[in-house]
Amino acid sequence: MDSLSKGVIADVLHRLHQEAEIADGQLMQTFANEAKSRDEIISKAIAAESRDLNEVYRGLADNFLSVSPRFGRFLYMCVRVCKAKRIVEFGSSMGISAIYMAAGLRDIGGGRLIGTDLEPGKIERARANVAAAGLADLVEFRHGDARETLSSGLGAEIDMVMLDGAFTLYLPILRLLEPHLKRGALIVGENALEEASGYIDYVRDPENSYLSLSLPFEPGRGNEFTIKTR
Repeated sequence: MDSLSKGVIADVLHRLHQEAEIADGQLMQTFANEAKSRDEIISKAIAAESRDLNEVYRGLADNFLSVSPRFGRFLYMCVRVCKAKRIVEFGSSMGISAIYMAAGLRDIGGGRLIGTDLEPGKIERARANVAAAGLADLVEFRHGDARETLSSGLGAEIDMVMLDGAFTLYLPILRLLEPHLKRGALIVGENALEEASGYIDYVRDPENSYLSLSLPFEPGRGNEFTIKTR
């Protein structure tokens, strides 16, 4: 079974990617107009988060900031290959990545995905989008700061983590989840920037019980693939 190729899930994802392209088009153009380089864009984003995290993401409340169809397919494949039963997502936005991962759970027999986001409006839309895809029974969305929403109530061991929220919180969120990570757990970081939070240095140090490397597609995004070794 492959829910991404045809049917309700595939249709919903196609619609949402179209909506995301429209919603984020102006934002991407603004970045291109205002910044002279990738380093400048990253520097500005990190500085803004450091000043006021909540203000930054309130300003992005109507933007999807979602994974691409190719990256989503990669997430779906990760779920299937590790036979995930419990997934945690930091930065769920409008729910596109959650749909890819929950589709993987559905196609291998079920499981649970716990997602979280700062913006209440995004949580509402994510719930509606996941429900439209017929996956609501597999997904729980939590509203608020992930350092609080993911501090308890995670249940059994975590098989997979998706990090796609505030750049400066990747390492704190990983450290929060570490006690729950199953040996062999997969951690996927989209926009896991070397300049932010120390996350990359941490997961690439074998002494911290990880093996990690950058993903070879969508260069410049800082995508990182990590496994928990013990």
